[in-house]
Amino acid sequence: MPGIPEAEAKKDLGNKAFAAKDYDEAIKYYTAAISIDSKNCVYYSNRSACHGGKGDWEKAANDAKECIKVNPEFIKGYYRLANAQSELNQFDAALATVKQGMAVDSNNSQLQKQMRQIKAKRDNQRRVQNATKTATSAATDNAPIRSLDPSVIKEVQDLQAQYRTTAKEFRDVQVKIRRAQLAKRTSELTKNQLEELPDGSYSKLYRPVGKMFMLASESEITTHLDETIEKEGKNETSLSSKMEYLEKMMKSQQQNIQELTKSASE
Repeated sequence: MPGIPEAEAKKDLGNKAFAAKDYDEAIKYYTAAISIDSKNCVYYSNRSACHGGKGDWEKAANDAKECIKVNPEFIKGYYRLANAQSELNQFDAALATVKQGMAVDSNNSQLQKQMRQIKAKRDNQRRVQNATKTATSAATDNAPIRSLDPSVIKEVQDLQAQYRTTAKEFRDVQVKIRRAQLAKRTSELTKNQLEELPDGSYSKLYRPVGKMFMLASESEITTHLDETIEKEGKNETSLSSKMEYLEKMMKSQQQNIQELTKSASE
């Protein structure tokens, strides 16, 4: 939306830095724009996206809240806030934010999709927490086996060792899923921001290549982002399937331990 020319010039520089994933530089320009025009919600929204790109979700949430405060009709403010709250595992708050946004625009497809994603992430975390509690219980509870036959004790200890190995693999997969989700969301945010840039509003764009940046056209960057989103999406799906498999294996191993100790003590 139109703003004070000097502030808009800072925003444009911020947009270029954001497209190159230079979030610190982009934050400087958006902050400069806000200092000139503090009533433009877009500047807060864009700075929120930068903080999100850095993984600083508290600051991302604060800027999104300010964005909504400045302009309650600006839908992207609700999207930014719900995304930050979801990353902070504040799922109830995130869903409430989405509902607030949908009260403004009930047919907004982006918010509808976001609501489904937040619910899925919430349910997944609950499943992970339950599995982790089960893992901790099975891996540390050795008391029932102390009075058993030595051969049974050895078998139980072997099962517990297998369980700990599975639990470690389960936790490793959790970490990989979070990394895939972050890479996917960062690329999605960057693509959305790039699509918001007016035609001809930039002279140079860069895309990351390892630890360096390479000059690229808008179409090349968009293609790169689409490929990253698709790759990380498939990676997340594959890892989620593996996590479900490991969770079932952990439950089975725990059940075997419980049945073995129970039958041997009868």
